[in-house]
Amino acid sequence: MSMEHVPGKKNGEILLYALSTCEWCRKTRELLTEIGIDYSYVYVDLLSGEEFNQVLAELGKWNKSKSFPTMVINNSKVIIGFREDEIREVLA
Repeated sequence: MSMEHVPGKKNGEILLYALSTCEWCRKTRELLTEIGIDYSYVYVDLLSGEEFNQVLAELGKWNKSKSFPTMVINNSKVIIGFREDEIREVLA
């Protein structure tokens, strides 16, 4: 999968599924950057073909509705949507 990496303070493995045109996805990325967290993200809408299908299938394991943003923390906790307080509580 074509992941982009943003360096910062390691606080586990953070993976963000996002859309390039999504305001809430942008706000989530800005918040992660503000907190200074190391994370990776993928803009699902910019993928195509088999890679798109694979990422969508992976996203579906975490979020059945496949909505954005979806943040997976340490392959165990999931935060769906822009939930600033919850993100700060879990990652800060």
